[in-house]
Amino acid sequence: MRHFLALKASALHKSAMAKQLDYPTMRRIFARFQEMEPEPKGELDHTNAYTLVVAVALSAQSTDVGVNRATKALFALADTPEAMLAMGEAGVIEHIKTIGLFRNKAKNVIKLSQMLVDDYNSQVPSSRAALQSLPGVGRKTANVVLNMWFHQPAQAVDTHIFRVGNRSGIAPGRDETAVERAIEDNVPAEYQHHAHHWLILHGRYICTARKPKCGICPIRSDCQFEEKTE
Repeated sequence: MRHFLALKASALHKSAMAKQLDYPTMRRIFARFQEMEPEPKGELDHTNAYTLVVAVALSAQSTDVGVNRATKALFALADTPEAMLAMGEAGVIEHIKTIGLFRNKAKNVIKLSQMLVDDYNSQVPSSRAALQSLPGVGRKTANVVLNMWFHQPAQAVDTHIFRVGNRSGIAPGRDETAVERAIEDNVPAEYQHHAHHWLILHGRYICTARKPKCGICPIRSDCQFEEKTE
């Protein structure tokens, strides 16, 4: 959490909370994203709604690459709540011990699996409130699941989206909730579904934290970031 707050402070300092871009500019930016990647995909491996919930919950303060490496064998053995419960907390720990906070995450995986069996007939619920009732599932995780599995225009704001939103003017805000609201309020409706993935991929590979690749940025001409690199 401290690392996340430091990144947010850095993003706000460098971008000085860029002014919200106007509607025509927003349409131009997202049309460009769509042209480059019509169907952007998340990078966490999963086989069903349940494994997606688990993978996203495990990804907190961990990389997608690291989570995928850990869950490859885990999901081969346990891709349902019942199978995960049969494996037990110790078995989950054995598979995910290479990722951060693995003990607490294993505990939450078992708890959320039990809750799915007891309260939701082993099915992943499709409402944000129900998802957030699961142990280890916060608003960001819930929004990822709603977006990726249930195809809802939910916006999960992570450090990448927070940075891109503030630097560029696409979605300025002083916290995750404000950035989420700015995306919902200002991204044209036809681009809402994929907005989350376009922004996270842009932040992960182009608009990076320390050395943004402005020279190859597809939205450079519309971005308000003042400290552009070549």
